[in-house]
Amino acid sequence: MDEQNSGQVIQVPNTLRLKVGGGRLGALDPSAIAKAEAALKSLSGNFAQWLQDEINKLEAARQAIRTEGLNPQTVESLYLRAHDLKGLGTTYGFPLITRIAASLCTLTDDAEKRTRAPIALIDAHIDAIRAAVRDDIKTAEHPIGSALVQELEARVAEALA
Repeated sequence: MDEQNSGQVIQVPNTLRLKVGGGRLGALDPSAIAKAEAALKSLSGNFAQWLQDEINKLEAARQAIRTEGLNPQTVESLYLRAHDLKGLGTTYGFPLITRIAASLCTLTDDAEKRTRAPIALIDAHIDAIRAAVRDDIKTAEHPIGSALVQELEARVAEALA
């Protein structure tokens, strides 16, 4: 190879490693992690009430749809409540609710199609979330939880096809 076609390799420094403690495992403060875990544990006694508050908001959005009809404003409110539950379900100890709420979000996330979402399917999602809490079905590993979420996801796929 002649000198005109030779290449040069430039090594870029890994500045991300420096920003997170130089890559040393000791960079994370174990006492800070323990404090955060203790704070979360102390709050966990409130999770049931907070989850119920979120479900009540979702229920209010459903009632608005029943009263005012499925219009851009009512379905947007429902979508936002479902999106909140999608993010909070697992935090509150109910990963199944996260998955059911994600399915409801999928059904209602397209602004162009959301007003054509089948109300019966919306109701089925909300009822499933309420049943999961009532019967303490936390994960899709539970046989009822598994059957429920699989059926809802299949119905959403059909509705959107």
